[in-house]
Amino acid sequence: MLILIDHANVDAIKETLKYLPIDGVTTNPSILYREGKEPLEVLHNIRAVLPTTSQLHVQIVSETAEAMVDEARALRSELGGNLFVKLPVTREGFRAIPLIVAEGMQVTATGIHSSMQGFMAAKAGARYVAPYVNRMDNYGIDGVRVATEIHKTLRSYGLEADVLAASFKNSEQVLELVRQGVGAITAAPDVLEALIKNPATDAAIAEQNRHFDILVGNKRSWKDLIDEK
Repeated sequence: MLILIDHANVDAIKETLKYLPIDGVTTNPSILYREGKEPLEVLHNIRAVLPTTSQLHVQIVSETAEAMVDEARALRSELGGNLFVKLPVTREGFRAIPLIVAEGMQVTATGIHSSMQGFMAAKAGARYVAPYVNRMDNYGIDGVRVATEIHKTLRSYGLEADVLAASFKNSEQVLELVRQGVGAITAAPDVLEALIKNPATDAAIAEQNRHFDILVGNKRSWKDLIDEK
C-alpha cells in the first residue's frame, strides 16, 4: 500500500517525512487555499522537499475537457516529475481522462462518491480512483464499504487502476482499508501519526527504559557503557 500526505503545509510535510515511509503528496484547491499563499509557489515548495521519485497529485480546475487537457499540459511543463493530474468525475472530467492519458500523463480521478464512478474512471484510463471516505459518511453512505467495493471490482476485472482512498476523519477508517488490501491512501499528517501512536507502546517502552536506568544509572545508554570501557 502507498501512503501519501493529503496536505499542503510544507513544514508539516517535512516533519511527516522525517519518520514515516511516505510515497507522495496529494493536494486540491481547498487544501491549497488553507495555506493562504500563491498556489503554484506552494506546489514548487512541496516538490522541493519530496524525494525525486515521490508522487505529487494536483487537481485541475478547468471545467471543459479541452481546457483540462491544456491545463494538464501546463502543469506537466511547470512541475514535471512524478505528476498525477487529478480530474473530477464529472461528465467533462470523464471525457478528459483518456485524452490526458493519451498524452503520456497519469490521472487520478477524484471526488468519487459511488462505486460506479470509481469503476468507470478506471475503465476510462485513470491510474488512481479517489473515493472520499469521510465525506460519504457525512452523506449517510458507508465510505469504507464503497472504497472496498471499488477495490474488489477493479481486481475482479483486472484493471490496472488502484484505489487512492481520501478524506479520513480517523485512523480506524484507514486501518479497515489496509485490512482490505486497498492500493493507496492519502491522509492529513495528524491522521497518519495516529496510525502508529499507541499509549500501550509508550507505557511498555517507558517501563523497560526505567529498568535499564536502575541497572546502569539514569539516562545512560548502551553507547555510554561501551564508551566507558
